[in-house]
Amino acid sequence: MRKPKVLITRPLPEEVVAPYRDRLDIDMYDIDQQIPEEELKAKRGDIDALVPMLSEKLDDDFFRNTSAKIVANLAVGFDNIDVESARKNGVTVTNTPDVLTETTADLTFALLMNTARRISEAQHYIKEDRWKQWSPLQLAGTDIHHKTVGIVGMGRIGEAVAKRAGGFSMEVLYHNRSRNPEAEEQTGARYVSLDELLQTSDYVVCMTPYTEETHHMFNDEAFRTMKDTAYFINTSRGKTVDEKALQHALENGEIRGCGLDVFEEEPISANHPLLGLKNVTATPHIGSSTTETRYRMMQLCLDNVTRVTAGESPLTPVT
Repeated sequence: MRKPKVLITRPLPEEVVAPYRDRLDIDMYDIDQQIPEEELKAKRGDIDALVPMLSEKLDDDFFRNTSAKIVANLAVGFDNIDVESARKNGVTVTNTPDVLTETTADLTFALLMNTARRISEAQHYIKEDRWKQWSPLQLAGTDIHHKTVGIVGMGRIGEAVAKRAGGFSMEVLYHNRSRNPEAEEQTGARYVSLDELLQTSDYVVCMTPYTEETHHMFNDEAFRTMKDTAYFINTSRGKTVDEKALQHALENGEIRGCGLDVFEEEPISANHPLLGLKNVTATPHIGSSTTETRYRMMQLCLDNVTRVTAGESPLTPVT
């Protein structure tokens, strides 16, 4: 019996892939960079499943011309995929929720702490041999404990961030499309309007998914509404933020600083205008990047592929 043919668009560790080879005919792009569009196009009509990364944009043309039964996205987000076209063409789309919740919350809170306490800046201060004396306000940052954090998007990761904030005796506000009573009970978070959250939070954390409605929701007006002592943290999706508005807010003192793991267009280069600002802490979209979590994400993708190609229901369908 023919094994289903699976194309994975990055090389994955063999120790992850090996247990699936008896059931799947696995072909991995062997260079750790985005698969060329021409190669993906050449193979799309001869596969039963595709495991892409966020950088692979799968549009209507792909879904009208692919033989794949499933696209198992190696991410929790799926804004790189035309889900409606996939549905019309009978292709199941899956993602990797839950397995990265705690890890991404760790990175989010680490980015908040790093930004507030100027840790990266202090590290460069020493490495550049600038530490010559002690002074009362040398590299003075901002307290985190007993401050107010406002979380925009109280899903699984937002709730995990709220739990971490509780450990620092922070007041937790949140805004969501609808109230989340379970999160309120678990974390003590208080539901407020977006305006109230922006006006009163010392830290504004973007955890909302990217949709047409959330495109550039953090714009000039949003940053003007925030405290001039506030920090903005984004580990969700870059396109929720108008980066020109963010740059203006940072340069003109409308907010104190920001921590970013995501950007409008990725990857960014060293000459990105936000990177030239001292009050910006940036990381290269590593929210879920621990060995343990990335392995679980890979395994979940392959579990979904195995099930769908065998005629079974996927574990984590995008609905």
